[in-house]
Amino acid sequence: MTVKRILIIAPAVLILFLIQSYFWVPTYDEQTRGNPERLHEFITASTGDASIINPILSADSASSQIESMVFEGLIDRDENLHFRGRIASDWEIFEEAFFYVNEAAHIPSAGRLNAKAVADMIRNAVEKSDTEDGELRASLDCIEEISLIAPRRFTVFKDEKGEEDKHNNRIKININAPARIKLVLSRVDQDLFRNLEKVLGKGYFSSFQGVKYLASDPEAGDSKLSEYAEELLPSIEHNPILVFHLRPNVIFHDGHLLDAGDVKFTFDAIMNPKNLSPRIADYEPVKAVEIIDPLTVRIVYKRLYSPALATWGMGILPEHLLNGQAIRNEALSLGKDPDSFSIRQSTFNRHPVGCGPFRFVEWKSDQYIKLEHFTDYWEGPPVYKKYIFRIIPDLLTQEMEFYAGTVDNYGVQPFQVRRLKEDPRFQSFSGVSFGYTYIGYNMRREPFNDVKVRMALGMAIDMERIIRYVLYGEGERITGPFVKQTDFYNHNVSPLPYNPEAALSLLKEAGWVPNRAGWLEKEGKRFQFTLITNSGNDLRKAILAIAQDAWKQIGIDVSTDIIEWSVFIRERVNKADFDALILGWSMGIEPDLYQIWHSSQTHPYELNFVGFRNREVDDLIVKIRQEYDHARQVKYCHNLHEIIAREQPYTFLYVGKWTAVLDKRIVILEKDELGDRAYKKIRATKTGNYFFDFNKWIKLPEVPVFSMDY
Repeated sequence: MTVKRILIIAPAVLILFLIQSYFWVPTYDEQTRGNPERLHEFITASTGDASIINPILSADSASSQIESMVFEGLIDRDENLHFRGRIASDWEIFEEAFFYVNEAAHIPSAGRLNAKAVADMIRNAVEKSDTEDGELRASLDCIEEISLIAPRRFTVFKDEKGEEDKHNNRIKININAPARIKLVLSRVDQDLFRNLEKVLGKGYFSSFQGVKYLASDPEAGDSKLSEYAEELLPSIEHNPILVFHLRPNVIFHDGHLLDAGDVKFTFDAIMNPKNLSPRIADYEPVKAVEIIDPLTVRIVYKRLYSPALATWGMGILPEHLLNGQAIRNEALSLGKDPDSFSIRQSTFNRHPVGCGPFRFVEWKSDQYIKLEHFTDYWEGPPVYKKYIFRIIPDLLTQEMEFYAGTVDNYGVQPFQVRRLKEDPRFQSFSGVSFGYTYIGYNMRREPFNDVKVRMALGMAIDMERIIRYVLYGEGERITGPFVKQTDFYNHNVSPLPYNPEAALSLLKEAGWVPNRAGWLEKEGKRFQFTLITNSGNDLRKAILAIAQDAWKQIGIDVSTDIIEWSVFIRERVNKADFDALILGWSMGIEPDLYQIWHSSQTHPYELNFVGFRNREVDDLIVKIRQEYDHARQVKYCHNLHEIIAREQPYTFLYVGKWTAVLDKRIVILEKDELGDRAYKKIRATKTGNYFFDFNKWIKLPEVPVFSMDY
């Protein structure tokens, strides 16, 4: 009887203990009375810890959140999504274009012309005022300089694999290049050469035979020599150029002055293969980064690259702390091999130094990361003196701490949205996420290399059930890889239907049939795999259970695993060690999907970790990157969307609607020239970023009367 009494009372005791524990947490008012400094610190919470605090190396949201406070890029976007200067005060964008004189071309009404005559012909066209072709006129109007580059001879050596790849053959290529014409343009003009053919004759550029100017030793075959000619002697060349002018007196947190050398060093560090940066794809189109003077950087691209400007939002690294000698010294001090040691192994990644608004103070793994405002920040120090990033894996605990004021913001869970949006104590922000959630399949492993299997797995899951019961309606179906709010997203692609019977038919076509116990088998091997996701995300955990149950219903033996965030990223995602996983992408505005979907990005630490390879997709990704005309870019994106939806490397689940809440006492502080204060309400940008003005945020003892009602 005694035992029964204890068993009955125990749950009540547990509930009482939890209630007492909750009320034991000091309220915000109690905190500020005992510690006035609490007014000057912003505390946020995350379900997962950062993995590596270095903007050229990280690929997770927790790390990026800290990096956005510690590091600064040359530019970013303002609240209206226009580019604005940060470390760079201003910039110029123009182009240098080149073409070889086609000595064999017959120009209508002129015959064969030498280099000077071709240049003069273009000059005459530029000077004409009666050109009726509007497109040609636009290209001619942007030509500012025309100059000749004399013929030249040079030699290049190429290493080629020998028979059965046992050794390298060094091939000497002698090039006797013809004259070349250089055009300096006031803007990037992707249609320049197409329009110049209206002056020089159709096919003038495409008929240039670069191969006849090459000779190799030992002699290479015709196809190989043509390949060399395309690389070494291209008939035309677009070289977009960015020139950034840096602000004077921008300093790193250790007091060292930032200059153009740090910008070049950051680029070089990204491109150094030893560092295994996932950002290489963004900067591979760069031909050269040139230091003009300590505050001027000239960046030359080797081809058209429409996202070029946006990539320079990358946080700039301090060269003096991470250059070759510094890394070598660190390796020796740690007893490591300096020849294999790289920035990726550096202790810098746990003690970062940037030039952003907050400087790093302390990182205790799986507990917190502490920052404090940088008093010498070029734009003036943030109003908040401290920024504390707490790791709280349990969302219920996050919620309780938010109510108590020990955490200053809270990402509302779908089932709480209606209630918390209407709570008069809080200011709320909401929108549709720039990104999506998906199930990704490791296509290097069977049976995920079969599109019928991937299609069947998606058709077995009731997406509407997920949106209705897991997201409480706070989400929308998604069918492909682009941000749904942009016109790059193809709304004509239909979502996969929920149809378990059709899924079974597809699996049967792929060779999977039920055994006596009802499990699917192929050639005596049961269809079984493990679906994984990260801990601390209840939505993904629920999807994990729904997908497992759906697949078991059609005879697939699925086990699941939930892994701590940093281990999940470091050991499973970065190393592509998984069968299938649930993850999400936060996306930017640009439609450049090279890092996630191009076939070249499937190596360790790169972002195409599902191993998707498709030549047609690769070609479209490159076209999108090189396209400056928005309408054509949209067309390519829609085609790309269709192919990926057809191939189903992911089961695209949903784009979530997000809601976040803050105490109403947190506002934007504005000061006029006389130092008088005014307070504004916080507003989210078009992308849903309500932290845009964070450096001006202040928490007041009472809700203020706003000088302006926004």
